[in-house]
Amino acid sequence: MIVRAALALLAVPLTFSPAIAQDAAPAAPAAAPEAVPAPVPAEYVYVALTVPQGVITLALDKTHAPLTTANFLKYVDAKKMDGAVFYRAMHLDHDPNQGLLQGGVRNGANLLPPVAHEPNSKTGIKHVTGTVSMARFAPGSAQADFLILLSDMPSLDAQPGNDGKDPGAGFAAFGHVAAGMDVVKALWNLPRSATKGEGVMKGQILETEVKVISARRTKAPPAGG
Repeated sequence: MIVRAALALLAVPLTFSPAIAQDAAPAAPAAAPEAVPAPVPAEYVYVALTVPQGVITLALDKTHAPLTTANFLKYVDAKKMDGAVFYRAMHLDHDPNQGLLQGGVRNGANLLPPVAHEPNSKTGIKHVTGTVSMARFAPGSAQADFLILLSDMPSLDAQPGNDGKDPGAGFAAFGHVAAGMDVVKALWNLPRSATKGEGVMKGQILETEVKVISARRTKAPPAGG
């Protein structure tokens, strides 16, 4: 349509007289552009994960990822996240300084039913450094395993317009590390076993799992914490 309009304008004769040009009706004012809605500010719930190395404070986005946040808080409030472990430290092959840390509830008796998948094509929460996201198999299978990113990983994002089904459903990001990223890095850099794990996870499993001593709701940490 734009090309046709441009060609039509080029086809208009340019031999009109100045008088005609002066008497022409003024062009109608251009329509004002539609206002872009302002982003909805996130409301966070904070959770402190205490491990032997220190405290990791998570900010969970209950505004944009309400289902995933509520699922995580069920484990926290029932103290089912106490005793969870960090067990996987993935370092990307092409850049060992990038990757993720994975942890979760390993006691089957503490697992709750899976939560519906909230793709970040709908929540808008991107997989960047410090993002907290749910681990899963098929969409809608996530329970209590979660990821903390040590680098930007857009490959974990859902494809634009995805309706929550694979392929392209991505992972359900639902918050970020508000404080204690130094603790996350310390866990991520712990020794890894050369033999533990299967398939792509071989070489990514920590030699010794790190237990979560407690997981409790907490206040927002000081800015820059």
